[in-house]
Amino acid sequence: MFRSPSHRVAVATGLLLSLGLSTAACSSGKTSDAGGDRVAEVDGKISITYLQKQGDQEYFIGEAAGAEVKATELGIDLKVVNLGNDANKTVSEVQSAIAQKANGVIIVVPDPAVGPQVVRTAKDGGVALLTSDDQICTTGPDPAACGKADLVPRIGFSGAQMGEEVGRRAAAEYRKAGWTAADTRVVSAWKQDVTVCGDRVAAAKKAFDAAVPGVKTLDVPTDNTPTGAQDKIAATVTAHAGVKHWVIWGCNDENVMGGVTALANAGVEPADVIGVGLGAYLACKEWQADKPTGMKAALFINGRDVGALAVQTMYDKLRNGKDFPAEAFAPTTMVDRASWKTAGVTCG
Repeated sequence: MFRSPSHRVAVATGLLLSLGLSTAACSSGKTSDAGGDRVAEVDGKISITYLQKQGDQEYFIGEAAGAEVKATELGIDLKVVNLGNDANKTVSEVQSAIAQKANGVIIVVPDPAVGPQVVRTAKDGGVALLTSDDQICTTGPDPAACGKADLVPRIGFSGAQMGEEVGRRAAAEYRKAGWTAADTRVVSAWKQDVTVCGDRVAAAKKAFDAAVPGVKTLDVPTDNTPTGAQDKIAATVTAHAGVKHWVIWGCNDENVMGGVTALANAGVEPADVIGVGLGAYLACKEWQADKPTGMKAALFINGRDVGALAVQTMYDKLRNGKDFPAEAFAPTTMVDRASWKTAGVTCG
């Protein structure tokens, strides 16, 4: 499902050599046009293709629904495509969108290493390119190593802001529980080649440490799925058998849910677990059941808002020539067992 780092680097290097990529011109700071600098305004019907990784995940289902509602409102022809986790399918679907005369492509890439090829394909095809959720770079496979001017404009959430909220809530739960640093460990779980994930967990740690310093953090690389996170965190728990209390955060609900499950399977009581999810679409399923859970809270990120904002942003570019913002963020809300329903979380 996911390639090894060495393979990804080799693939990305080959793409760069074959494409002869140069730095894309865009303004630094508030706006970026790396995804649509040569795209003409559209007078007639606008056609947009929305390519999503993991399109069967609850968050991305909501994102597609929000995009479709906004497209209907604006009179746009919208096609949504589920890329799954197939990086190879990414470029072929961009090519397909161009062949079908799409004016713009919005994309959530399964693997950022394909970013440069996606950018060149869209540019050669004369379509506007906008990312949602995850970043891609015009000049290399790793957005974290990319200059801001070379990042494709993105619609999503602020990783730093989200992480701060998660870290602060985890610290509040820790203080409420009355735990001590000596017998507590934090599990920080994420797919480590996804830039926005790194932003989230780094901010969570910074906020948590500022509030309750001294608790050791264990970084756990995962594939951002519940089962993948469960397996990796289970091994971490086994290696730290003397720990009494656990705090868990990660890139998404999947990582935290995997950790909560791993700890439950290891015999750790829910009262000894503080899981703070990110998404709330899996956390809410724990709260629907009338039983204790280690999932104490989650940051609600509404995919519908991102999908709608992405379509609106693309429309503004194609119809009115409005520059893409470098980034635009949708709002977030911290929820728990008592508040998730009134906050509007949809729990499938």
